[in-house]
Amino acid sequence: MNSKLHLTMHGISSESDDYDRLAWQSVFGDGGGRQLAHRRLWELGQKAGVRPASIHELYAARGRGKCGGFTAPAINVRMLAYDTARAVFRAAQARNAGAIILEIARSEIAYTEQRPAEYVAVLLAAALREGYELPIFIQGDHCQINAKKYAVDPAGEVGEVKKLIAEEVGAGFFNIDVDSSTLVDLSRPNLDLQQQANYERAAEVTAFIRSIEPPGVTVSVGGEIGEVGSKNSTVEELHAFMEGYNRTLARLGKNLVGLSKISVQTGTSHGGVVLPDGSIADVKLDLAALEALSRAARESYGLGGAVQHGASTLPSDAFGNFPRIETVEIHLATNFQNIVFDHPQLPNALRERMMQWLDQNAAGERKAGDTQEQFYYRARKKAIGPFKKECWSLPDDVRKAIGGDLERTFGFLFDQLGVRDTAPLVRQFITAPPLSWEELHQAEGRAVDDEEAGE
Repeated sequence: MNSKLHLTMHGISSESDDYDRLAWQSVFGDGGGRQLAHRRLWELGQKAGVRPASIHELYAARGRGKCGGFTAPAINVRMLAYDTARAVFRAAQARNAGAIILEIARSEIAYTEQRPAEYVAVLLAAALREGYELPIFIQGDHCQINAKKYAVDPAGEVGEVKKLIAEEVGAGFFNIDVDSSTLVDLSRPNLDLQQQANYERAAEVTAFIRSIEPPGVTVSVGGEIGEVGSKNSTVEELHAFMEGYNRTLARLGKNLVGLSKISVQTGTSHGGVVLPDGSIADVKLDLAALEALSRAARESYGLGGAVQHGASTLPSDAFGNFPRIETVEIHLATNFQNIVFDHPQLPNALRERMMQWLDQNAAGERKAGDTQEQFYYRARKKAIGPFKKECWSLPDDVRKAIGGDLERTFGFLFDQLGVRDTAPLVRQFITAPPLSWEELHQAEGRAVDDEEAGE
C-alpha cells in the first residue's frame, strides 16, 4: 500500500484526489483493501452528513399533501460508476436538488459486476468528492422474482430475493423496490385472483425487510402491479393489489409499515424498442392513465404516488409531463449508458474490443432477424462488467468529457422533473440517523438468524 493510500485510510487529507484513490481501492483493491475502503468511506460519509437514507418520509409527506410538483429521478448507475455519480452530484449541487435516487437492479448487479457494498462505497466517494452534504437515497431496483424459477421452486426463488435484499440493506440500500409483478396471472377470473400471488409475495418480502432494517430506519418499499413492457395498468388493478397487500401485511405482523409508492406500466419498455437501424421507436405513453394511477395511490392509500419505469429513452420534451401529473418517481437508465458507449471520445479500439467480446460471449442475446445494430444495442450492457477496469482507466481528459456530457444531461432532467430546490424538503422530512459500520452490517446477520429459525 503506498503512503498516499495509507493516508486516506487513516485520516483523509485535504486533497480531493484521495477520494479518487479510495473509490478505486473500493472496486479494484484486493479483498482486504476493498473492505477497508468501504468502511472508511462509510465512516467519512457519516461524519460529513452524507448518509444513506430512506426516502419513505418524504413520500409519506407527499401522500398527505404536504409537498408535490416534482418527480424524483431514480438513476441506474451502470457504467463508469464513479464518474457518472460525480456528474449526478455536480448537477444536483448546482440546482440545490436533493430528491434524487441512485439505484441498481438485480440483473444489473450481475452484468455490471457491482455488488451492493461496492456500489454504496463508490456513490459515497463520489458525493464526498463533489462536496455534497445531503443524505443520499440508494435503491435496490427490481428486486424481482423470476417467474420461471418461481414455478419450479417458489420458496427457493423468494428466498434468493430476500438474500439479495439482506445484502443490499446491509450495505446501505435503504430503498427497495419489490418486484413480484412477474407473478400476475391475467388468465384468472378476477382482479384479486390475478394479483394474488403478486400482493402476497410483496407483503411477505415487506415483512422480511421490516425485520432486518437498521435502528431508526424505515426502509422505503415499493411494489409493482404491472411488469414493464406488458399491458398497461389500470386503477382497478391498483386497488386490487393494494387491498390484498394491506390485508396480507396486517396478517403478517402488527403495525408493519407498508409501501411508499407503486410502480405501474403505462406504455414504456426497458431500454426502448430498437429499430433495425439501431434507433429507438417512438413510445406511446398513456399520461392520463399514469395521472389517474398516481392520484389513486395518494388519495386512497397515502402513498407518494405512482412510479414510471423505462423512461430514459423518451423524447426530451416528454419529461416535463411527469411533475405536472404528479408522478412521484421515474426510472432512468439506458440513455446514460448510451452516452458512454456512443461518446465520440471513447476510444474506437476499446469499443471494437467490446463488440468482439459480445460476438463471442453474448450470442444468446441475438434474436432471429436482428440486424447488427439491434444486437449490439441490446447486448452491449453485458460488456460493462468485463470491461469495467478498462473504462475506469480511460485517460482523464476522456473521462472528463464524458462526465461533462452526463452532467449536462442530468441537469436537463433535474430541471424538467422539478427537483431543483428540493434540498430543503429533504432536510425538512428526511431523518438520516448516524449508523456505525457494525450497526449497518447487523441487517445481514439478522437475516441469517431469521432463516435459521425458520428451518
